Amino acid sequence: MTLPNKLTLVRIILIPVMIILFYIPWFSENFIFLGVSYLYFIELLIFSIASLTDFLDGYIARKYNLVTTFGKFLDPLADKMLVFSSMAILMLNNSGVIPNGPLVPMWCFVVMIIREFMVSGIRMLVAQKGVVIAAGKLGKWKTFVTMIAIMVLFLSGIHEVVIWIGQILIYISCLLTILSGIEYFYKSRSVIFESM
Repeated sequence: MTLPNKLTLVRIILIPVMIILFYIPWFSENFIFLGVSYLYFIELLIFSIASLTDFLDGYIARKYNLVTTFGKFLDPLADKMLVFSSMAILMLNNSGVIPNGPLVPMWCFVVMIIREFMVSGIRMLVAQKGVVIAAGKLGKWKTFVTMIAIMVLFLSGIHEVVIWIGQILIYISCLLTILSGIEYFYKSRSVIFESM
């Protein structure tokens, strides 16, 4: 197995660790510094390490010509698993930062999942026709803003301002999610509507 694929697998292995920690009350009930719970601090560390493996596996695969079919399949899947698991943790928000309130609104979470299903469906459809649609800049910006938003929200216990910044970034990410989904749909319209 190539090094990039090993790094991708490490990213996937870290996801259940994040989820297990969420269900251990001690981590959310105790605080490490400035109102940040052990849970969110450790989740931030794991998310940051996993994000670093995402950058490294792509860089190493391209630089050393280690791109594999397995990697092409698993890498984007691992990214989505990491982002949606982290967003779910923030949406459920058992940290007490916002009493009875989510750090990530459910509607944003649902919009992002629907967009991913739609884009995955379009990719399968156009692949059958031998068409390749390159990722657009909006999609790349969406990914970048989402990852920054998640990192900021894991530090939300520091101050209300941090919560506001994180949530504004999530709303921007949600807008970019919708726009990039529309862009992807538009680029694929000839294939989608060819047999109507």
